[in-house]
Amino acid sequence: MATCVCSEYFTTDDDGLLCLVPGSQGLRQRLIFSTPGTYSFTKATYSWLARVDVQVQGGGGGSAGADAAAGQCIARPGGGGGGYARSLIAASALGAAEAIVVGAGGAGGVGNTAGGAGGVSSFGAVLANGGDGGNAFMTTGTAADAVNGAVGAPGGAGQYASGGGGSGAAIRVSGTVGISGAGGNSFFGFGGGGRGDQGAGLATRGRGGGAGGALSYGNPFNGSDGGSGLVVVDLYG
Repeated sequence: MATCVCSEYFTTDDDGLLCLVPGSQGLRQRLIFSTPGTYSFTKATYSWLARVDVQVQGGGGGSAGADAAAGQCIARPGGGGGGYARSLIAASALGAAEAIVVGAGGAGGVGNTAGGAGGVSSFGAVLANGGDGGNAFMTTGTAADAVNGAVGAPGGAGQYASGGGGSGAAIRVSGTVGISGAGGNSFFGFGGGGRGDQGAGLATRGRGGGAGGALSYGNPFNGSDGGSGLVVVDLYG
């Protein structure tokens, strides 16, 4: 009796062995690179590879520190959210080894220094920018004042690329009343919240969000670090 197999999923090689048709198996493995640093993807490691679906998240910006004089106020805006990019790439279009970079979140400022920018994340040519750090433009005082938040990261490079979310502005009403700005959101995370009571910048949730701004009524508080980036690689066979 003859045995038939579905040609959509099976084929025979030159030696007559029954093999799976490349690209017919769907998602087979997911690689997640979450620690900031540099890595390499070698496609020969996956002999069955047909295509990869790559998602790249840039790092979020850190927020500035705040150290107002006694009886005065400094409010800081949040850091900007990191950008996002995504591409579906055939295995034949990949290099033998593709460089992967996971961007770090921007460092929080100390004293009255600005927050650092988030790092760029990438997989080969697929790139997501980091968010800007929160500024330290407001000086110590009691008069009403306001400063703008950081703009979100610009769009990067990929079949789909999106910028990150902008952060909230900071407002001083008097020497004892102010509001710091929230951090910008990202595709994979949320920015740290703003605050009305004095304290350090609030931390992000998830990946790539901007840090919340610090607020000082005469005591020193540091900014917070932005959320680190992320690279997700889905492997299809």
